[in-house]
Amino acid sequence: MPTAHLTIDPAFTIAPVNRRTFGTFVEHMGRCVYTGIYEPGHATADEDGFRKDVLELTRELGVSVVRYPGGNFVSGFRWEDSVGPRAERPRRLDLAWHSVETNEFGLDEFSRWCAKAGVEPMMAINLGTRGVQEALDLLEYANHPGGTALSDLREQHGAAPYGIKLWCLGNELDGPWQVGHKTPTEYGRLAAETARAMRMIDKDLELVACGSSSSRMPLFGTWERDVLRETYEFVEYISCHAYYGNDDGDTASFLASAVNMDHFIDSVVATADHVGAELKSSKKIGISFDEWNVWYGDRSRRTDGPGEAWEVAPRRIEDEYNVTDAVVLGNLLISLLRHSDRVGVACLAQLANVIAPIMTEPGGAAWRQPTFHPFAITSRLAAGQVLRIETDSPLVSTAKYGDVPAVDAVATYDDGQIALFAVNRSSEGPVEVTVDLTRAGVTSLDEAVIVHDDDPLATNSAAHPDRVTAQPFESARLADGKLTITLPAISWTALSLSTN
Repeated sequence: MPTAHLTIDPAFTIAPVNRRTFGTFVEHMGRCVYTGIYEPGHATADEDGFRKDVLELTRELGVSVVRYPGGNFVSGFRWEDSVGPRAERPRRLDLAWHSVETNEFGLDEFSRWCAKAGVEPMMAINLGTRGVQEALDLLEYANHPGGTALSDLREQHGAAPYGIKLWCLGNELDGPWQVGHKTPTEYGRLAAETARAMRMIDKDLELVACGSSSSRMPLFGTWERDVLRETYEFVEYISCHAYYGNDDGDTASFLASAVNMDHFIDSVVATADHVGAELKSSKKIGISFDEWNVWYGDRSRRTDGPGEAWEVAPRRIEDEYNVTDAVVLGNLLISLLRHSDRVGVACLAQLANVIAPIMTEPGGAAWRQPTFHPFAITSRLAAGQVLRIETDSPLVSTAKYGDVPAVDAVATYDDGQIALFAVNRSSEGPVEVTVDLTRAGVTSLDEAVIVHDDDPLATNSAAHPDRVTAQPFESARLADGKLTITLPAISWTALSLSTN
């Protein structure tokens, strides 16, 4: 059996765990909102029409922040359509997802939903079809305490100030599919002007400039450079978006997707630091990885009815995830934690139904996809300081990334507790892993769970919601300061240990 060796030392710190790493994303796309988080008349619906079964799963998932309302949707969004009496809200065509938006669920509802879910709102503004003034109007409506036309309007609608601190300056405006697509200089100037004006209202806002839609975009690198040359002193973060799939059947490369995420983050950090050096600034720009997930398909429309029909909340990209997808997602979380010195925000896209960890049926059940489990467990256990792990692992050959370590891992340390997260991304067989914990003074193994199945394509469904869950990991053994675990092929594992 191949063997790997890990060394964990609480002195090998990277950065504190950012709770915002465990964010998600709610977009007015498909059934994420309507029959996802919001369904008046559902058996579990509360007085606001929010599905309480989804709220409970959101809390269990350990979500910290939720980005809203898009996504591509935001580039045509008129925020004022989504506030006030529901009966008076206009229905609009949503060009992003070829559907009809009723605006029945809007800003006030989202604010109340966040309070019930116990999450921080992250608001995206429309810089596709709109600009500085509309952003200022939204900020005044959302956050100003009162005494002005828009803040008084919010009070008339029965809403207290939202207190939103985290704002995205548009979405994916490098993409030709985006309503209001722009060149990097066009976008950078608009984002800088908008950020400067927003700070005149609240200097303590945290602002995110749009990075490339993916590292495969033709202007990747150039886009980040040119945008940050305009916005560097006005924003805290630049965004990254990445989706990984196995449409070509190259499972070995798919299992190594975190290698690409590592490279993506490192490349954007290098570009940002280069611009900072050009500008002779001591400031460091963070990364907001505010869209990431496993995503299958060719991004074509998937709908209940005719593809060209304008429908309300049609089904869109409702991917059914399997065990292999869950292992990849767990590995992507390892990458995000490993970069906690620069990744300050991350949002799994999306929360419900649309490439989501939570699935629902209209009028029916809600259930956890396999990808739910590594996210929820990592969010629960990761705390304190992220630790750098010294790793010696056998290699796996991949077509896209060359030879990569079969075992990838990260750890955190907090007040006498170590959490270890590890994957075996080999599909060939198990790897026996020895973890040297002698410098950590480990006294006990408190918890060990694994996501693995003899069928790596196993899924969950409304009829079988617990076909794939996190199971107790019986193979873990602790003796004389060393932990021995045998990681099965295509598996994700989490362990919690106490130290002295």
